[in-house]
Amino acid sequence: QVQLVESGGGSVQSGGSLRLSCTASGFTATTYAMAWFRQAPGKEREGVATVTNDGRTRYSDSVKGRFTASQDKTKNTLYLQMNSLKNEDTAMYFCAAREWRYLSLDDWDYNYWGQGTQVTVSS
Repeated sequence: QVQLVESGGGSVQSGGSLRLSCTASGFTATTYAMAWFRQAPGKEREGVATVTNDGRTRYSDSVKGRFTASQDKTKNTLYLQMNSLKNEDTAMYFCAAREWRYLSLDDWDYNYWGQGTQVTVSS
């Protein structure tokens, strides 16, 4: 059974930084993509970053240059380093995974999901 567990969310002031983690268990695919999504109240879920097993990445325009996705395969963990945070980055952040090689930011392409971690950015 695949489980994805996010951590690292919290409250931060505008301009600050946070690092989210997503630890996977039971996920044994050697070809895969893992991604970060977020959903703010009243808004649709938005893909912000994805990384494949071979290290390719893709970012949404809204976070490009501020967020960095990375992975530590020895720890089965995906990270999202978020810098220069803005109020509009406030959302629940979710980790997702799929056994394929494509850099998709569409939520319907992923079949494993974590429970989410809340990020709140205030002025």
